[in-house]
Amino acid sequence: MIRSLAQTRSKAPVIAALSFAFVGSIANPSFADAHEELTHSHGISTFGDLRYGPDFEHLDYVNVDAPRGGELSFSWSSGGFDSIHPYTRQGRAPVAANIFFEAMLEGTYDEVGSAYCLLCEEMAYPEDRSYVIFTIREEARFSDGTPVLAQDALFSYEILRDEGLPSFRAGIGLTIESAEVLDDRRIRFNFNPESPLRGRIQSAGGLPVFSEASHIASGIPFSDSRLEPLIGSSAYVLGSIDPNQQVIYERNPDWWGNDLPINIGRYNYDSIRIEYYGDASAAFEGFAAGNYTFRQESSSAQWATAYDFDKVTNGIIIRDTLPDGNISPGQSFVINLRRPQFQDPRVRQAIGLMFNFEWTNETLFYGLYAPIESFWQNVDHLTASGLPEGEELALLEPLREHLIPEVFEEEPFAFPTSDPDRAFDRRQARRALGLLEEAGWVPGDDGLLRNADGEVLEIEFLNSSPLFDRIINPYVENLRNIGFDARLTRVDNAQFTERERSQDFDIITDHFPMATEPGSGLRQYFHSVQGENSLFNPAGVSSPAIDVLVEAAVAAETQEELNVAVRALDRVLRWERFRVPQWDNPNYWFAYYDFYRHPEELPPYSSGFLDVWWIDQDAEAALRDAGAF
Repeated sequence: MIRSLAQTRSKAPVIAALSFAFVGSIANPSFADAHEELTHSHGISTFGDLRYGPDFEHLDYVNVDAPRGGELSFSWSSGGFDSIHPYTRQGRAPVAANIFFEAMLEGTYDEVGSAYCLLCEEMAYPEDRSYVIFTIREEARFSDGTPVLAQDALFSYEILRDEGLPSFRAGIGLTIESAEVLDDRRIRFNFNPESPLRGRIQSAGGLPVFSEASHIASGIPFSDSRLEPLIGSSAYVLGSIDPNQQVIYERNPDWWGNDLPINIGRYNYDSIRIEYYGDASAAFEGFAAGNYTFRQESSSAQWATAYDFDKVTNGIIIRDTLPDGNISPGQSFVINLRRPQFQDPRVRQAIGLMFNFEWTNETLFYGLYAPIESFWQNVDHLTASGLPEGEELALLEPLREHLIPEVFEEEPFAFPTSDPDRAFDRRQARRALGLLEEAGWVPGDDGLLRNADGEVLEIEFLNSSPLFDRIINPYVENLRNIGFDARLTRVDNAQFTERERSQDFDIITDHFPMATEPGSGLRQYFHSVQGENSLFNPAGVSSPAIDVLVEAAVAAETQEELNVAVRALDRVLRWERFRVPQWDNPNYWFAYYDFYRHPEELPPYSSGFLDVWWIDQDAEAALRDAGAF
């Protein structure tokens, strides 16, 4: 229901890619096709056993005695918002706009690939996983007090399938063939027999459930933006909304799920307030002034130099560095493969060679970041290495005609280390010019690179953040020094969103937040059909070989099959050279007023600050009385 801030910032796929684990079989013909034996379970896991049994009392990483109350307040400066509806391309929704909705299943922060019943009290499915039946908890209620019924789940599935985001429609259509209401509390999802077994149940169980009555009452088409959300069943409802300025989510005092074991010790804030700022500098000033009280820092320069004011020195504000066990979000300069001048991978490689990570990190980032190579950075068993061999080579061999020889003959592509002492690395420049000459781009009399038709090699960096100017400008200058007609164009957030969605850009900064157990979400990032109009495929990746590897990963039924397919995919994606990796931060950088508290042992895959932290209200009152904020 509630994602970590790192996840809300990124554009994670909307259909989860997990799988199943048998828990026990009980014959129950009333649920199933005649005389069919079903497996009944409280949860599922892709590979191996579930961490939590059917009678678990609470998640291991929560404080069961955490007090409830107070307000979490943080800021956002990466664009505004004009809608509260996160499931349409019309308008732009604020951070965590999916907070109102629950699904049949809920994941945890200390497992990979597991999900447990939330709205449902159990799931039941046959051995071939051709369908699943979710039985909705009798006590489940929407925030208006009406019961959550199977008809609401059916409505939610059908409207997302027919009118939701293109990525929802594509993902649902590939996996779910149909759905039917069995009675008020039971819904059956029938799966496409051609879809992979792994991930079927979670693709249905991960769909948000809306109140059908609230949609009808609104009179607003589902695909339109709106400022009044559909009614959901989660811990939070909309408190107030001021477009482009502020949104407040308030905890529902009558929330039906308070006492569920999976919710114990979570959702402790009475309200969550998000303040929007026009730029990051203004947002920082707002934090220092006490306009909001919790900050996840994303700027190394700020983290290294800006926290030397009195409130930090006096201990009113705490600076906290916490380990982040997630995969790198894959922040990169993304090259638009739809542009004719970027069709040749040698051109793309030349562009990447002129970004000097080492100089940027030492000069601008105080040496706090690490480089990125793999799409599955920090997950060794999914990262390609060495030359392909064994099962990975066997998977790649039939695709040889669609792949460049380097895939088979060289180690996975990575940009070489540059000179950290100067922004312009002459050695890299010579390499880049050699590649460009091979690709047919040579300097003209004016020094600009031109092809055989006399066309100039143009490249525009599209950017909406003033803080990125200091990073992009040296990069642009390096490219201009070797003959690119390069420029930085800064636009406002609305223009950036429009140009990104209409694919009208050369290079933008974006993310590739891969999953530890990747599945059908890969299609939205890299598949030539599903990814064609996906918001998650800004580069426009389209390759028959990549399509095959994506499907191999989606279809994997064992951990080893998945490892092999993903390593092969990582290798091929890296040799496509459509992204220039920027940097990775292996830690969370938090600054907060000294009344936020968290469990001593945080889970490995999320900081949990949105739902497992809490507020020491006595400490908050003391700071407030002292005028700290």
